[in-house]
Amino acid sequence: MEILKFNGICKYFGDVKALDNISFGVKKGEWVSIMGPSGSGKSTLVNILSLMDSPTKGEFLLGGDDASSLNEAQILEFRRKKIGLVFQQFHLIPYLNAIENVMLNQYYHSCVDEKSAKSALERVGLAHRLAHRPSELSGGEQQRLCIARALINEPDIIIADEPTGNLDEANEAVILELFKGLRAEGKSLILVTHNEELGKYADKIVRLRHGKLDKIEVLNEI
Repeated sequence: MEILKFNGICKYFGDVKALDNISFGVKKGEWVSIMGPSGSGKSTLVNILSLMDSPTKGEFLLGGDDASSLNEAQILEFRRKKIGLVFQQFHLIPYLNAIENVMLNQYYHSCVDEKSAKSALERVGLAHRLAHRPSELSGGEQQRLCIARALINEPDIIIADEPTGNLDEANEAVILELFKGLRAEGKSLILVTHNEELGKYADKIVRLRHGKLDKIEVLNEI
């Protein structure tokens, strides 16, 4: 079952075609890597997938429903309950500790529950870092904190934009294992990455070039 589907998606900024006729789907429990050189349209695609932007043309289906038919309240509700976002730059609140950063995401998305926030941090191996602020965490630990924050509302879809871009090899391996575990739990993963080693763990690779779909490589049929 496809939970997300692009049919001929285009995004124009004036005369610039950031995305031009992109079509692909994401199945429940599937890991899809979005790959391509800088300027290929990956960030624009992620913004549309996460409902932070809308396409100029084309059809974006969410569970069979057209995303363009959703009003602002419905879009916010979908993002709150269905999507977890992980960013390369972390976007953590510097004056809050680890558990407070996770609980802040609860506050904006549902209700605050310290027990579940602790559980999310334990899940990513940060049980010993609950009271530490971002500046007291390593880059790998900060990214794990971001994953815990993304998981707190048990979303069906995890969208990660260059999640290992700022990490060394050892921390990259830790993040990879976390993502493999999430796929095993039945989460749908959409990872934007330049990293071919990380990309190859996907079930499917969607390659972009100059805003166009270059090719789709199916590595594991779901």
